[in-house]
Amino acid sequence: MPSPMASSPKSESAFLKTHSSAPLIGSGSGSDSVDSPSEAGLGNSRPWFTYEELVKATNGFSAENLLGEGGFGSVYKGYLPDGREIAVKQLKIGGGQGEREFKAEVEIISHIHHRHLVSLVGYCISQNRRLLVYDYVPNNTLYYHLHGQDRPVLEWAIRVKVAAGASRGIAYLHEDCHPRIIHRDIKSSNILLDNNFEARVSDFGLAKLALDADTHISTRVMGTFGYVAPEYASSGKLTEKSDVYSFGVVLLELITGRKPVDASQPLGDESLVEWARPLLSHALESGEFDRLVDPRLERNYVESEMYRMIEIAAACVRHSSAKRPRMGQVVRAFDSLAASDLNNGMRVGESEVFNSAQQSEEIRWFRRMAFGSQDYSTDFFSQDSLNGRENRVNNV
Repeated sequence: MPSPMASSPKSESAFLKTHSSAPLIGSGSGSDSVDSPSEAGLGNSRPWFTYEELVKATNGFSAENLLGEGGFGSVYKGYLPDGREIAVKQLKIGGGQGEREFKAEVEIISHIHHRHLVSLVGYCISQNRRLLVYDYVPNNTLYYHLHGQDRPVLEWAIRVKVAAGASRGIAYLHEDCHPRIIHRDIKSSNILLDNNFEARVSDFGLAKLALDADTHISTRVMGTFGYVAPEYASSGKLTEKSDVYSFGVVLLELITGRKPVDASQPLGDESLVEWARPLLSHALESGEFDRLVDPRLERNYVESEMYRMIEIAAACVRHSSAKRPRMGQVVRAFDSLAASDLNNGMRVGESEVFNSAQQSEEIRWFRRMAFGSQDYSTDFFSQDSLNGRENRVNNV
């Protein structure tokens, strides 16, 4: 069982776990209701649940079973008849979404499976109630491990592992889902950790699906104070780069150990991003990290990894969305870091000349972004440009 959330706020996304499930919308059903006893999902492979079964599983949605509350609703712990632990998210009533629209969105979400994303197990529609069912995760959230009261210091190697894993999950939503998905609420309390401290990004299924087009989406602003990108907060214009900014704030939490907004800090230093901006520049220019890095680490980190993490964070929280990297580029930055650690700069199957040149150029690219140089292209990692660089190197 996890420890109590201590000083960290209860998160509606806590205690969920990935689960590879079948598509959630049953085929061949002509009924408008999906919670009749004959279609029950509890204790078998069917993905729909009756409301009565979920009431029983959660002990009547009792206060003792409440795991967390948030903008989307409340989450309760429950048990299936076979003993399996689940987390039941009871969505807030009155969202205005009809049954058909809810089923359509759940159908899309149900097909999204990735090792660094939380997958949906099942759902329930009962009159005006909407509930989602996930597996229970015992190891809480990144927010809890970073900011929870009396928690042991999160080791640097774990911080890098969590950052790299979360970046992969978000990049999958942005670049490999059809239609693509913009999360809208990336934050440390929406990054769950399993017992091996593998990151699982949660709550992406509750955000609106992005239009499959190259235009922004205008809508009411969703998100959490301290993580919301400036252009999204001011205009409601949403792109994948809004998620990139929020992920950059999470990286700053991992680097500094500070909360995104902390009223206990001196006046003017409450905002993590604004406090960190000049320190990021100083660290990248001088290689001195002490003023920026979490003092609880007591310098127990790999300097090259810290430098790279600072570069990535600085690029992600650029005020101009156009100057931020894509999540796929962030993943590549973490990949090159890992490849350098494990293979002395060589990936398996790649020539030493090409890999060395490409990796060096990637590092220079992120450095220019972090320092704010205009001399870069957000298409740096496009396949055409990669092929062009490979040809140039091979012709040397």
